Amino acid sequence: MSLSRRGLLAAGGVVGAVGAVGVAGAPAVAADRGRGGGGGRVRTGFDRLAADGYRLLAGQRVGIVTNPTGVTRDVRHIVDVMHPDERVDLTAVFGPEHGFRGTAQAGGSEGRYDDPATGLPVYDTYQTSGQRLADIFTASGVDTVVFDIQDAGARFYTYIWTLYDCMEAAALAGKRFVVLDRPNPVTGRAALGPVLHPEFATFVGRKPIAQAHGMTVTELALLFNGEFLDRPVERLDIVRMSGWRRSDFFDGTGLPWVPPSPNMPTPETALVYSGTCLFEGTNLSEGRGTTRPFELLGAEGVDGAWAEAADAEGLRGVRFREAYFAPTFSKFQGRTVGGVQLHVHDRESFDPVRTGIALLVTAKRAWSGFAWREDNWIDKLTGSTSVRTLIDAGADTDEVVGAWRGELAAFRATRERYLQYR
Repeated sequence: MSLSRRGLLAAGGVVGAVGAVGVAGAPAVAADRGRGGGGGRVRTGFDRLAADGYRLLAGQRVGIVTNPTGVTRDVRHIVDVMHPDERVDLTAVFGPEHGFRGTAQAGGSEGRYDDPATGLPVYDTYQTSGQRLADIFTASGVDTVVFDIQDAGARFYTYIWTLYDCMEAAALAGKRFVVLDRPNPVTGRAALGPVLHPEFATFVGRKPIAQAHGMTVTELALLFNGEFLDRPVERLDIVRMSGWRRSDFFDGTGLPWVPPSPNMPTPETALVYSGTCLFEGTNLSEGRGTTRPFELLGAEGVDGAWAEAADAEGLRGVRFREAYFAPTFSKFQGRTVGGVQLHVHDRESFDPVRTGIALLVTAKRAWSGFAWREDNWIDKLTGSTSVRTLIDAGADTDEVVGAWRGELAAFRATRERYLQYR
């Protein structure tokens, strides 16, 4: 993408970037930037689209990329709401990882089928990208692809890369693309953590963004189109929320929480996820198969020394309890393991990424059995070899965190140009 086009997006926001990106710009749909907040006043992009009579989609055959989180305030699924409405011609659904109705575990999807509730064809997008995905869009016969999925705020949460892949495919297929916004559940105050290095790109991180990106999906869509897509979407429309502020946690929005994946049961899970998901790259359990995934961490042979070492780090906003649990699936299935449970007591000061690093540092010191996964999956999660090699060399938490200071500052500067809310 040319600098002149990036400059246009930066200088003029998104309104009037002709041939590049449009905003749902009718007065009834255009977002109220920075107004309201909390108290049940937040309206999602879909809420505002529907309230406007779907004018943005008029005369279009529409396909939607969504999952169980695509719900209205009264927890009806948006596909079930749109399908019988004569004002919108919904003709196809595209399912991401875990599937449209959400029946698949991590690393799985539901495949191609006809939805029993609506009869609509459901196409599988998981692990599909580029021309192959563009061909699916073409075969579906849609004119416009709509995206509406609740994100969790972390680079390695795959729905944002489904967004990226679908935007890339829409550009290849010549399709219009519309993104409906939902809150970042852990606020949009700041970007945190290391930035992915291009050579470590995978489906848990396609492009160089921070580990906790601090953006909403419409903001990410604008960033992707403005910075990363070799062939940008020619017609990209977004529908912003109203009433959401960057400082809002999910429980302040008044919106219902639907688990975006089987191991993201609550907003509290999302709060810690961008840090403790790093334990997927180790031989310790990250709490899958328990009622508190990503809040419980442990392995056979771990004792109370880890919780003591973690507390000694003096991390803000969180305490650690010695814990024992037996996962019902995933690592250590059916076996009792020891470890820690995170208790976030001040989420305003809590830094999930620093906490995740401190837990890795202290786990390696407190437990002789600590090991990285043999495939060095930790490098894919953190975006480079830096975290792994520094911890192996005996670095403390401050040294590991300090290593990404420069790249994070650069990402924050880029991110600022695409933010849509105060």
